[in-house]
Amino acid sequence: MMKHLLLIIYVIAAALPLSASEPWTVERCMQYAADHSHGVRQQQFALEDSRAAKTQAIGAFLPSVYGSVDGQMNFGRAIDPSTNTYTDVSTLYNGYGLQASLVVFDGLQRYNNLRLAKANEAMGRSGVRAEKDDVALKVYKAYMDLVYCEGAVSQTAKKRDESRELLRQTSVMAEVGQKSDADVAQMRATLAADEYELAHMQSQTTKARLALKQLMGLPVDSALAVIQPSFDDEILTAEDASQISAFAATDNPRIFMAQQNVEAARYSLRAARGALLPTISLSGGVSTSFFRNMDKGGHASFSSQFRNNAGEYVGLSLSIPLFDRLASYSTIRRRKTALVQAQENLAYEQSELRRIIVEAASDVANSTKEVEKMQEQVEADSIASRLTTRKYEEGLASSIDVKTAAVTLLQSRVRLLQSQLTMAYNKKLLAYYKGEKLWTDL
Repeated sequence: MMKHLLLIIYVIAAALPLSASEPWTVERCMQYAADHSHGVRQQQFALEDSRAAKTQAIGAFLPSVYGSVDGQMNFGRAIDPSTNTYTDVSTLYNGYGLQASLVVFDGLQRYNNLRLAKANEAMGRSGVRAEKDDVALKVYKAYMDLVYCEGAVSQTAKKRDESRELLRQTSVMAEVGQKSDADVAQMRATLAADEYELAHMQSQTTKARLALKQLMGLPVDSALAVIQPSFDDEILTAEDASQISAFAATDNPRIFMAQQNVEAARYSLRAARGALLPTISLSGGVSTSFFRNMDKGGHASFSSQFRNNAGEYVGLSLSIPLFDRLASYSTIRRRKTALVQAQENLAYEQSELRRIIVEAASDVANSTKEVEKMQEQVEADSIASRLTTRKYEEGLASSIDVKTAAVTLLQSRVRLLQSQLTMAYNKKLLAYYKGEKLWTDL
């Protein structure tokens, strides 16, 4: 029984690391980054701040209510609250009040500030979405870099194994006099170069994996295994790029941010102009008091004084700005400049978006053609490398010829992988501008 229990525990313990090290797809990495990235969290904090500012702008329409309590001890000559005449006895005085005030008109400053706060909140939401999109695309690129490094490691390791086998064959052939010691030395040098290149690419892979974890917000000590994505050869035309540009102009979060920034600047300018208009305020309150003579008794009770001394008031005030040392005019001028700047930024973002989409469409078409040509080159270099190795075994080619052919094949395979990954990234970028979601709200 104990043996069976230990066996079950062992199987469970062995299965846990396998589950933890399950390969991550690029979609899973992008989703994780959208939920855990440091930059995304910073944008979410900014959004919360804009929501608090909107709540404050709404509260500006509500009346202000204040309660007050004060106490005072008079010594020597003072006014007697009961007779309203001077006296020279010590008196204790308490006052209680409740006041409320409401701004009736302020040149629509509160209204425009509320619209400004709403525009800032909408801009904050677009900022979160834009940051998630940006980090998702960066993660996709970093994922492709890691896949490239791992592919280069695999190809280099394969070449290293081939060089090791060729060195063994050359050593055997040198013992029977078919190859010289120079050929053996050359093969050893080739193997050493392959091992160095393999160690270098393994180091680059480690760095690429750390860079991907940092972008994702994944702990550096976490396991992260990736899988190579699939590739397709669909080519988009120039007409597709123009249609994508028209769609992205109404869907891209950075365009939304620029548009909301223009709206925010416009309402900010209107609020500044409202400061030049009069302000009308309504106020009212109740107050009461209690006093006692500290040198002699005979004062009324607290409850009777609290009731009998109670009074109410209501007031309406009009404040007309006449001169504030040009502060209002300077603010208006600055906010006019901010509005023009926001409009210019919107125009730039729209122009930049069109440029990026046209460039991305061109990159997709070009990278797809590059993949086709590199596939042909890899096939040709593979045949050349096999023939050169066979000639070397037959004594018709030198070790340098074998090395050159093997290096050429390795470079072609690595360049093919790089071209495929570049093509995949360009297509993902273009699909994003077409409206494809990089992440989903959980």
